Amino acid sequence: MKTSQPRRPGAVAVEIVTALIFLLFLFPFLLVFINSAKTSFEVTQYPLALPTRWGNLVDNIVKIWTSESVRYPSSLLSSAIITAVSLVLINLFSAMAGWALVRTKTKTSSVIFFLFVASMVIPFQIVMFPLLSWFRTVTVATGMRLLRTYQGIILSYIGFGAPLSIFMFHGFIKSIPLELEEAATIDGCHRHQIFFRIIFPILKPIQATVLVLNGIWIWNDYLLPLLVLGKGNDVMTIPLAVSNFAGAFVKQWDLILTAILMAMVPVIIFFLFAQKYIVKGMVAGAIK
Repeated sequence: MKTSQPRRPGAVAVEIVTALIFLLFLFPFLLVFINSAKTSFEVTQYPLALPTRWGNLVDNIVKIWTSESVRYPSSLLSSAIITAVSLVLINLFSAMAGWALVRTKTKTSSVIFFLFVASMVIPFQIVMFPLLSWFRTVTVATGMRLLRTYQGIILSYIGFGAPLSIFMFHGFIKSIPLELEEAATIDGCHRHQIFFRIIFPILKPIQATVLVLNGIWIWNDYLLPLLVLGKGNDVMTIPLAVSNFAGAFVKQWDLILTAILMAMVPVIIFFLFAQKYIVKGMVAGAIK
């Protein structure tokens, strides 16, 4: 009969430190949850105490959902449309670009890939005002509105999300044997058939990673929608809607925290469904 060996002190210490780090990162989420069930006075006076009445959470949700100034249902729909369309287009275009850059072995493709990588280190604050100026120029030249519209904010997210996504797809596609594409070519497949029928399905692990990373960023982003969409517009994302609870003199902390909690739920659900692909995709894209 085998007896279990005693656990080493080092392993126990690592587990304790890991548990402490987990609690440290979980603490802000716990604060948001417990303060969502309080009144604004309780939030400011007793932020670490448990709520006296958990029913306040339901009351706050109802207030947010029915508020005419915030328009949370329409903001939720706008955020869902912007996030979903942006993710689909970023995923598709980045995968196509990464594949083309890997399989086209020329100096031009290397320069283009270097430019994509270099663009990841450019701070957004440097390009945000030139972006608005360029959008206005495009509107004057073509008549197509980009500011305060879905197409403008989606186009912005594609531009800012593509460099990192192309970098990750590029690293993953390098691990795919070229012989698969050569065999498909011999069987009579055209170039677009090779990509959509052979390469694209193989990219599922890295696609999940790209979707999660960009999805969390787009869903929670505040500055870019503020610049492109502005406040008081028909198209308004959840972060912009939540900011309406914070006035110049009065901040409704109970409603702000409840709205944040409501905005966190879709991201958490999406992350739980896709988490098994995240590490696999990131590691594969990094070492290949």
